[in-house]
Amino acid sequence: MSELAEKVLKAFKAKGKMLTAAESCTGGMVTAALTDIAGSSAVVERGFVTYTNRSKAQMLGIAPEVIEAHGAVSSEVAEAMARGAWAQSGAHVAVAITGIAGPDGPVGKPVGLVWFGLAAEGTPTTTEQQIFKGDRAAVRRQATEKALALLLEGLDRLK
Repeated sequence: MSELAEKVLKAFKAKGKMLTAAESCTGGMVTAALTDIAGSSAVVERGFVTYTNRSKAQMLGIAPEVIEAHGAVSSEVAEAMARGAWAQSGAHVAVAITGIAGPDGPVGKPVGLVWFGLAAEGTPTTTEQQIFKGDRAAVRRQATEKALALLLEGLDRLK
C-alpha cells in the first residue's frame, strides 16, 4: 500500500494539486497511508473521519434525510461525502469511503460492501460499489487501496 500512496503523492505533487479524503469504515487509513510519507503536506489538504451519521452531517453537510432514506452505506451518501469533503476542504480531488467492514452488518447489506465517492474540480461526482472479501482488517485494507487508486483517477480527470 505504501507504494501506491507514494505514487499518489508524486502524481499530485507533479501537478501541484491537493487532495482530501472523507472516511467512514476505513477510519482514517487513507489519510494515514498518505501522511506516513514525508512531504505529504504538499498534497494532503486534510482528512475527515466521519464514522457516525451525526459526524457526516456536521462535518460534511450531508442532510440527515439522505442518510435516513438510503442508509449510511449507499451511493447517495458516498456521493454526498465526496462533495462535502471537496467543498469543505478546497482540495482539487476528494475521495469518500463508506462501508461495512464487519464482522456484522445491517439486514440487506453484506459485510464487505463499500461505496466510494469521487469528486474532482470541474467534473461530475461519481460513485462506485465494491464488495470485498475477508475479515474486518482485510476489508478495510482493500477499501483503502481502492480509495488511493480512485484519487489517481480523480487527478487524471482534472484539466
